[in-house]
Amino acid sequence: MKTIGLLGGMSWQSTTHYYQIINEEIASRLGGLHSAKILLTSVDFAEIEVLMREKRWALISATLTDHAKNLLLAGADFIVICTNTMHKVADQVEAGCGLPVLHIADATAAAVKASGIQKIGLLGTRFTMEEDFYRLRLAEKHGLQVVVPGIQDREMIDRVIFEELCLGIVRPESKEAYLQVLQQLENEGVQGVILGCTEIEMLVTPPDFHLPLFPTTRIHALAAVDFALS
Repeated sequence: MKTIGLLGGMSWQSTTHYYQIINEEIASRLGGLHSAKILLTSVDFAEIEVLMREKRWALISATLTDHAKNLLLAGADFIVICTNTMHKVADQVEAGCGLPVLHIADATAAAVKASGIQKIGLLGTRFTMEEDFYRLRLAEKHGLQVVVPGIQDREMIDRVIFEELCLGIVRPESKEAYLQVLQQLENEGVQGVILGCTEIEMLVTPPDFHLPLFPTTRIHALAAVDFALS
């Protein structure tokens, strides 16, 4: 079994889910007292969030690369960045630390394509929904047609993530607002929706909507198990 290096804390709320899902899946597959070999490094998300808002991505990249190097020195075999948005610097982190980074968009795209879906909606932070690093990877590398919500909905989705979910706050009215966005995306012809922020699964889960939903925390965590056991 390979040792998984988790780069977490962005936010810690979703990082706990990674740890739980990975260990539950290892136990399910191997039985007995088996658990995952995991190394975890966790950043102070308040510091990272400021850098995000200031668009200081080079400093974010350097910070995460330093954490990934620590995982390398501790014995990790590969890196799992426990957040969608920070995959904006995934390639730089991989190049800088010398370990493979298991990209969340690639794992998610594989799940979407396995479902036979070509036109997919995408929810996430405004960075994930609006910038090219995620949408273009899905489109150009995996041939998916990606649809994001309108500007007002993107602002609401982003606000709920940072002001509620990252703080562990789950409000019924926010869930209803998200479900309305899902309905609007369906009206635009999507066949399913990527829950492209690792906190969104705290608010909306696949049973909540009749179209297929793709929870990226679970997808990414299961991909990490696949790679660890390969």
